Amino acid sequence: MTPAARLAAGLFLTALAALALWALPTAAQEQESQKLVIPLADPEEGLRLFVGKGCVVCHAVNGVGGKAAPALDADPDAPYLDVLDFTARMWRGAPTMIVLQEMEMGYQIELTGDELAHIAAFASSPSVQSRFSDNDIPEVIRDWMVDEVYQELDPDYMAR
Repeated sequence: MTPAARLAAGLFLTALAALALWALPTAAQEQESQKLVIPLADPEEGLRLFVGKGCVVCHAVNGVGGKAAPALDADPDAPYLDVLDFTARMWRGAPTMIVLQEMEMGYQIELTGDELAHIAAFASSPSVQSRFSDNDIPEVIRDWMVDEVYQELDPDYMAR
């Protein structure tokens, strides 16, 4: 190896080591990051919750479900699932969703962070959604399904 090549290799390794040290979190960062929890999202569990919690009363997937709110069909071209973005869109629609839940079901749906992650995973999974059909909806929930868009409410809240 020539002296120039050795110098270049040495500079490269020094830069690589500096980058590795820079990327290592400090003790304070490690302690702070321990407070962050990102749930593991399961689209199959999300399907069960989508139906069981009553989301299907107002939202449709594959044309199956209510029409009072935006459809939650997965975008097959989306490169990844952003659970926080999905939750933020839900948050923007919360007032409308609460009104519809109380009107149609008589109560407000309660969801944990894990449940939101599972529902987001279902909403972003074309393969799991492709198996979703009317047969997945119990009769009691089917009776609550809304077959019209509530024009006086904001129908585009999930699109923002």
